[in-house]
Formats: sequence, C-alpha cells, structure tokens
Amino acid sequence: MMKVHVQIIVIGIFHALVDPTLTTNETSIELIKSRMDDGRYVNSFNSQYGMPGWLAILKWKITMRSNVKLPDKAEELDRLLPVIHHKNREDLYLTTPGIRYIWIGHASCFVQMNNFRFLVDPVFSERCGMNSCVGPKRYRPAALTVTDLPNDLDAVFISHNHYDHLDYASVKDLNNRYGARLTWFCGKGNREWFSSMNVANVVELDWWEEYHFSNKNVNIAFCPAQHWSRRGIFDTNKSLWGGFAIWDATHKFYHAGDTGYTHNISIFRQIGQKYGPFDLSAIPIGAYEPRWIMEGQHVSPDEAVLIHMDVQSNKSVGIHWGTWAMSNEYFMEPPKKLIQAVQRHELDPTSFIVLKHGEILDLP
Repeated sequence: MMKVHVQIIVIGIFHALVDPTLTTNETSIELIKSRMDDGRYVNSFNSQYGMPGWLAILKWKITMRSNVKLPDKAEELDRLLPVIHHKNREDLYLTTPGIRYIWIGHASCFVQMNNFRFLVDPVFSERCGMNSCVGPKRYRPAALTVTDLPNDLDAVFISHNHYDHLDYASVKDLNNRYGARLTWFCGKGNREWFSSMNVANVVELDWWEEYHFSNKNVNIAFCPAQHWSRRGIFDTNKSLWGGFAIWDATHKFYHAGDTGYTHNISIFRQIGQKYGPFDLSAIPIGAYEPRWIMEGQHVSPDEAVLIHMDVQSNKSVGIHWGTWAMSNEYFMEPPKKLIQAVQRHELDPTSFIVLKHGEILDLP
C-alpha cells in the first residue's frame, strides 16, 4: 500500500463521559477529544442520553405503526421526489471559481470546490446492507453512478462505517475505476477494512486531526459527532465516526456525517469557532423518529438548524432523507419541518434548503 503522510495536530455511542479538562462553557477553546474505553470509542462529552438496546429496537419494529407512507405508484414518487440524472460528465464540471454541490441521495454527494473534486459517503447500491439482498431498498435511485463521475476525481470522504454511508460494492467500483488516483479519508480504525479491499492511499484521522492535500492546496479536518459505528457482530465502536471540514484559500465546506445534537456542550459550536464560517454545509435532517430511539444518533430538523447556526454556515443543504425508509417519520416530513424550524429562528429561508436528487447548487 502506498504510504500517505498525515500532518497531525494533537488537540484534541454508547456511554456518556466527560473529558476532565473540558469546561461547560461553550466558548471554551478546549476541544472535545475522542476517547476509547476497553478498545471501543465512546462519547467524550456530556450527553443526556444513551442508546437503546436491541430489545427496545425490536419492540419498536414489531409494535409501532409506520408513518412513512410511501406511495404505491412510481409516478407519485417521481412527482414528489424527482431525480435529475447527469450522463454527460462534462455537465458536472464547475468552470468558474466557487463550490458546486450535487446531492446524489441520502448522505452521498459530489462536490467540486474550485479545482478539488470529491465524494462524501458515496453509496450507489440499491440496498444498504451486508449484501445486495439485505437491508432497506432505495425508493429513489442514485442521481449519479460511478460511470457518470468525472475522470479526475481527487478524493472520497467516509464519515463512518454504517452501511448507508460505507458500501462494499460502491467502494469496489470506485477503486476499480480510479485505483491509486483517489485518496480516501476516514476515521481512525477503518484503515484495515479498506486494506482488505486493496484500496491504496487511505488517510485515517482522529477528531481535530488535519491533513494538507498538497496537490490541490486543500486542507481537511475530521470533526467530532455524536454517533456510533458497526459493520459486524463484534466490531461495535471499534472505529471512529465524525464529519469533515474541507477548505482552501477561498472557500470552506462542512459535511456533518451522522450525528445527534449535544445539548450540554455544543461540539458544533466548537467546529464553527475553529473552522467556520462555512460557505456551504451538508447537514442531516432525516431518520429522526421515534425520538426515544433516534435522539442520541440522528438530529431532527430543528436540531439540524441549531447545527447550521453553531457551525456558522452561510448556506446549508439538508441530507440523510428521501432515499431509504430507515425510521418512522412520514417520508416527506423532513423538508417541511426544516422550513418551519428556519422560520422559528427567523433565518433567511434560503440559508438552509433541500435539493432535488441530482440538482446542482453553485456558490460563487
């Protein structure tokens, strides 16, 4: 495997722990650090809730009535959630300085920031699961495929190893097409999995660790989030989860990954203080019901707006919805609740929006 040199800045979910060096003052410069307990990552900030057990989740699945209400007819889905496809690779290129963002679906996106082109959490498969026969099935297709992507893709960012964010077939297809031309960024503990896929150029990062992508003069930082990780039976929380701040001399982009909202100590305010303000952020708004299960791991649209303000985002796009039925809210509820939350906080209604699958958003 090709060695990747990482510049590390040493500053720096199932248990709620507090770093003894951290104060409860949100303006503190002391940054939340990742922490392990018996070889597994845990929350290292003061959380008011833990994660539900398997029996509670099973009870929800068996006894609770679903509110998702997906239409039976494809025409109705096409009307409510149209998908814009881009078969001409040249259509993806931004030819002027700025940021181009395309929502592929769920947490997957294609981004061009000036001359730096990358994917975040790319999943192109029909199902998100251990194989092609297991896991939720897409009710909206991916707006891009591996063959649709430009030839000069630079990097792929993986927020964590859950199947709806890290997909075996998608990684295999990307690796077959691009090989060592791609640099892959992930949280600590994930390198071994990529090595098993014969993926070269893997950069593992801890929270607040930074990497300078010298070829494009771009900086990357792995940022904290409240979530968890697992791909098998015995690997719960053995790899780290988080989001990414990505910036160059003129623009800044943030992808929050999967996260709950930390009410006692805002890790997102720390992200905003250190790396903001951001020109554009991708923040999850879906998969939040029922709250007694999802609160610790997925934000609601109201909490997504808090993140938007905490990280000092000038414009945000709502992600993590409209693709797989993974929770209990009505499938078109997230954007409606997002609009209401933006209004409650008296924000510019264009400051936090949703896009159609495949829609292009350009920022100068």
